[in-house]
Amino acid sequence: MNSVGRLIVVVLFEGVDLLDVTGPPEVFSLARRETEDAAGYEVVLAAGSMDPVTTAAGVRVLPDAAFEDLSARRIDTLIVPGAVEIDGRRRVRALTDPAVVEWVRRLAARTRRVTSVCVGAHVLAAAGLLDGKRATTHWSTARQLAEEHPAVEVDADPIFIREGDVWTGAGISSCLDLSLALVADDLGEEVALRVARQLVMYLKRPSGQSQFSVPLEQVSTTRRVEDLRHHIMRNLAAPLTVADLAAHAHVSDRQLTRIFKTELGTTPYAYVESARVEAARQQLESTDATLERVASACGFGTVDTLVRAFRRRLDTTPTEYRRRFRTGARAGAQAVQHGPTGPGPVHRCQRLPAAPPP
Repeated sequence: MNSVGRLIVVVLFEGVDLLDVTGPPEVFSLARRETEDAAGYEVVLAAGSMDPVTTAAGVRVLPDAAFEDLSARRIDTLIVPGAVEIDGRRRVRALTDPAVVEWVRRLAARTRRVTSVCVGAHVLAAAGLLDGKRATTHWSTARQLAEEHPAVEVDADPIFIREGDVWTGAGISSCLDLSLALVADDLGEEVALRVARQLVMYLKRPSGQSQFSVPLEQVSTTRRVEDLRHHIMRNLAAPLTVADLAAHAHVSDRQLTRIFKTELGTTPYAYVESARVEAARQQLESTDATLERVASACGFGTVDTLVRAFRRRLDTTPTEYRRRFRTGARAGAQAVQHGPTGPGPVHRCQRLPAAPPP
């Protein structure tokens, strides 16, 4: 088969996250290999100059081209990674370079499909490419994106979102999920599945798959809310009503609701449900517990309540979630049994730690 000539441009700049840069090219390279180069992908790393770029990991990367060298070329896919700074209180803030933003704006005008990886969404937003669109970014900078760009409908939950020819991705490792989705869009699910097998990952987590994890949520600025968070994680099987939580915090029901809204940007009910879903996810991934036992241990009471929460939060069912993301001895045995040509091992790209100790 003849190459169809798809130029993929990955934007480089100082301080960029390394995996944002290297992850997508690996997926496109494997797609070329799996199609005997018929995919036609040509990946180019582009920067403001040909000087080496130092990534956030300290690894230096050499650009293949300067931005101006591409100004006359038709680009199939523009991939925009991100960069962050972390202050003394471990708060994360996305960075944007005005010169890079301007080049992204120019190159996007010659591009069929524009994508961002992780906090690269902030660059797209600064370039005006997300106005009026729904978009995602890493959960740690979602509030910043919403505050700085009110014309963007920020959804911090999905691992990636497609709005026409603009795609935005969430956490760093989800660049692989996003790239697989791009391959599937270009070449079909069967090719994307073959690439996923080579990467030893589950094919294309659904775009609605949640990146949210209660233990990883931004830490509150008050001791009272941190105590409430730990109390919830230790007592998921308890009722945990607004009245229960208010009594534990020695405040009124109304004051508790206001505290959650101000500190965590959500309601007590929604936070508790999210915590229970996170705990259920971990049990489904790592244990053989029945749905009845998982529902009871995580405070859902009934399997029906568990199922409804999973549909609402993750757009899937507990049974389907376990089938996709089961880890441990059983998943390993399945991977060995199926080998490289079978259904493929059921692994998640990004494992989330358990709740922090009190």
